[in-house]
Amino acid sequence: MSSESSAVAPLGSVAGPGESAPSPSPRERPARPAGQALAAVAGVGAVGLGLSVGQAWFGFGFSCPFRALTGWLCPLCGGTGAGSALLTGQWALAWRLNPLLLVVASLIGLRTLGWLVEYRRRPQASDGRRWLPAAWSRHWLAIAAGVGLLYTLWRNL
Repeated sequence: MSSESSAVAPLGSVAGPGESAPSPSPRERPARPAGQALAAVAGVGAVGLGLSVGQAWFGFGFSCPFRALTGWLCPLCGGTGAGSALLTGQWALAWRLNPLLLVVASLIGLRTLGWLVEYRRRPQASDGRRWLPAAWSRHWLAIAAGVGLLYTLWRNL
């Protein structure tokens, strides 16, 4: 086997017969399309709205399994009640029930506006600027878990 056949093709080049194209590094991968992000936000929002309407208008709700097992409030406890309070215009009650949820929902709402702009401008190429640092995008789940843990401790201790 010659050294030419085992060499990796430079990024952006097309692999020849029998060669595999290199996979882009995480920094070179394109960001998740705005349409997918908007669909995810719409799905989560629809579930939250459905649960809040169910509680506000029909008295239907779920008990928290974490609270049933531990007696502690989880980061989402009070979320359905807060949504119901928002539907009836009781902003102060919604804040008392779950302030973190309202802050996070507001931040997601602002980011959703950015995704709408990206989705609308989609035919043009992106100039590569990011809304958040790349490390935040890669580690969002760990950041969310850390914030949730700290909030749970703050609420219960």
